[in-house]
Amino acid sequence: MTILVLNGSPRKNGNVAVRLRDELKKYAGDTVIWEDVCDLNFSFCAGCMACRSRGTCVFPADDAHRIADEIKACDMIFVGTPVYWGNMNGKLKSLFDRLVGVMMTESKFGIPLPLHKGKKAVVVTSCTTPFPFNYLCGQSTGAVRAVKEILASSGFKIIKKVNISNTKKIPVVAK
Repeated sequence: MTILVLNGSPRKNGNVAVRLRDELKKYAGDTVIWEDVCDLNFSFCAGCMACRSRGTCVFPADDAHRIADEIKACDMIFVGTPVYWGNMNGKLKSLFDRLVGVMMTESKFGIPLPLHKGKKAVVVTSCTTPFPFNYLCGQSTGAVRAVKEILASSGFKIIKKVNISNTKKIPVVAK
């Protein structure tokens, strides 16, 4: 099985990355492709919608095209993100914007159709807000909702959600 990991945190050894690695241990022996999203070089989506009919972005080749190929080839995806204002990291969101044509297509009536049915997903988030306020105030729930919407609309079945709260009290190993 091939697992694609999209680490949306700018901290390569932060809480999100550590938890993603912990979750991956359950899949020892599988092929893992690890992508630090904040290191990727790609242009922002222009909203032209041509990707929906073409199945690929019309922009010149960049890292978003490479990730698109990795998504097509993977059997499972792990998506991790810190919570920024109740949502996913902006760079991760920008990447997903560029990947619409690889994630879904649409019927002749404009109804979205998923392209990754049968694939599984794990979502990892972290935020500084302490439990239970990370849920009550919508911080963790907002980020999970946003990632889940993208993955579920693309056909991925979310098999696990991991939320790390109160990260101010967790020491970060910066490298």
